Amino acid sequence: MKPLQWTVTESEERRKERKRKMMASKGEQQEEVASGRYRQTTEGQLVLGGFVILLVVGGGLTTILMGGSVAAFAVAVILLAAGLLLLLYIALSYLERWLKQ
Repeated sequence: MKPLQWTVTESEERRKERKRKMMASKGEQQEEVASGRYRQTTEGQLVLGGFVILLVVGGGLTTILMGGSVAAFAVAVILLAAGLLLLLYIALSYLERWLKQ
């Protein structure tokens, strides 16, 4: 009986290559977090998601409880408030960039 020999298979090579790529992508992720881009994108996504939820839930509840015309006005008010807060967010972002310089 022949002794079993350990040989590197192609799948093990692929696993090693995937591990190398994953380690490289972790480095890229750490650079992204360190640069602040991750925070900025996350903040923007959270703000946008909050307004979408507010618009859908608020508009839906207003439609159910008070009718269509009142709901249209409520959605308009929510969009107006969202626009004002968006302008404030943009102004604060520019101020933050200006202070970093």
